[in-house]
Amino acid sequence: MDASLPTDASAVAAASDHVFNVERHDKLQLSSEDRKRITERTKWVLDSPDPPGFRQEILGSIKNVVCSHKNKKRSLSQAPLAWGVTFLRSIFPILSWARDYKASMFKDDLLSGLTLASLSIPQSIGYAALAQLNPQYGLYTSVVPPLIYTTMGTSRELAIGPVAVVSLLISAMVSRVINPVVDPIAYTKLVFTVTFFTGTFQALFGLFRLGFLVDFLSQAAIVGFMAGAAIVIGLQQLKGLLAISHFTTKTDVVSVLIAVAKSFHTSWYPQNFILGCSFLIFILITRIIGKRNRKLFWLPAVAPLLSVIISTAIVYLTRADEHGVKIIKHVKGGLNPSSVNQLQFSSPHLRESVKIGLVCAVIALTEAVAVGRSFATVKGYNMDGNKEMIAMGCMNIAGSMTSCYVATGSFSRTAVNFFAGCQTAVSNVVMAITVLIMLQFLTGLLYYTPVAILSSIILSALPGLINYTEAYNIWKVDKLDFLACAGAFFGVLFASVEIGLMVAVSILHLNLL
Repeated sequence: MDASLPTDASAVAAASDHVFNVERHDKLQLSSEDRKRITERTKWVLDSPDPPGFRQEILGSIKNVVCSHKNKKRSLSQAPLAWGVTFLRSIFPILSWARDYKASMFKDDLLSGLTLASLSIPQSIGYAALAQLNPQYGLYTSVVPPLIYTTMGTSRELAIGPVAVVSLLISAMVSRVINPVVDPIAYTKLVFTVTFFTGTFQALFGLFRLGFLVDFLSQAAIVGFMAGAAIVIGLQQLKGLLAISHFTTKTDVVSVLIAVAKSFHTSWYPQNFILGCSFLIFILITRIIGKRNRKLFWLPAVAPLLSVIISTAIVYLTRADEHGVKIIKHVKGGLNPSSVNQLQFSSPHLRESVKIGLVCAVIALTEAVAVGRSFATVKGYNMDGNKEMIAMGCMNIAGSMTSCYVATGSFSRTAVNFFAGCQTAVSNVVMAITVLIMLQFLTGLLYYTPVAILSSIILSALPGLINYTEAYNIWKVDKLDFLACAGAFFGVLFASVEIGLMVAVSILHLNLL
């Protein structure tokens, strides 16, 4: 036990001192109010109250929101115009910082936004494939959510769009309800519905100030979960690297390895593996160069897009697609189409949609808040957690109605945005407009893009999800926390993402008891 923490004996001794002080003050003829206050403090030391439970936390948060709403109504009757401006600024932080926005700042945001787009375009296509969706849905998700977040979010550096872990969650959980190969249209509709509920939960967390729900998953559980998810995602990329046509929809490591082993007895094309690994090595080398020389930060950022351009040109000029190299083929372009009529609120799978939406909401918020706070600390400003939740919720609700799936803050793209020198969230706007232009005019150029390149781009982003140092620190500090970390890791690796999370939460609950 830490020596700095008070023991029961020290508490009793302190209580005795308080009692002695009470008697002494009585002799000095203190007022009855003072004696009562001192007596209450003595009782508190001897019998300290238990911390509020889960139910009290929720009821207290809701009570604070209701009281705050009543106070705002009272102030509205006194100064309606001033209250209205304050209210709008609280919902749309852009109204506060946009007044001080300068042309010199836009120069930095423009550069960082274009750099961000060069990484976002290939990653968005790859993450859509990971979520078992058509490529355009990943690009759609990099347009509407970032634009909404810019007006409502409080982070200056956070880059919004699809991410690997959430894409894996959707692929693993939604595919158990509807097989994307058998019925891809119904699968896509269910993903949109899950995205709607994800946004709804996120917005409610923010409105009722339930940020502590995000902290329900400890850092140890997140470290283990992310590491296990990274390995599962990496193994699933063997489908693209080996051009395997029939692959398992399960995410556990045993099922994936069995599917890969079976492919060697049927048909696979080594050209895909050679092409993908070559560009994977290229991307990793540029990353090493970028880390050693910060002036070349743009090199690892543009490397994925360069890989796409060069590999596409190689396949087109050599007609490698006729010799076994698997390509993306048609990518639907144009503006984000409406998907309001595709939301399934009367579906027999509504209960599953709500459950998956809740899981995605917590994981997406945890990742975004952790990433955003890390870079906000470096820049020396504070993020508003409740506003972040509302912003994330609104952007995902809007996204579900504009053919997007769950979006959140990406660590790799946020790091690129930060080192590119972004000043505000306007870099997200530049990125979204660039992706939109690409959707409108350049999707035809992606026809010959090899699938193996998308797998290599996803693989290059995975090392950042495995934090060996943090896991070692958890082991040194708290063995039970490390057990939760290991439980999440092995649960994701050998069972499923849901089992991994359940194991971690169960161990943490036992630790609290």
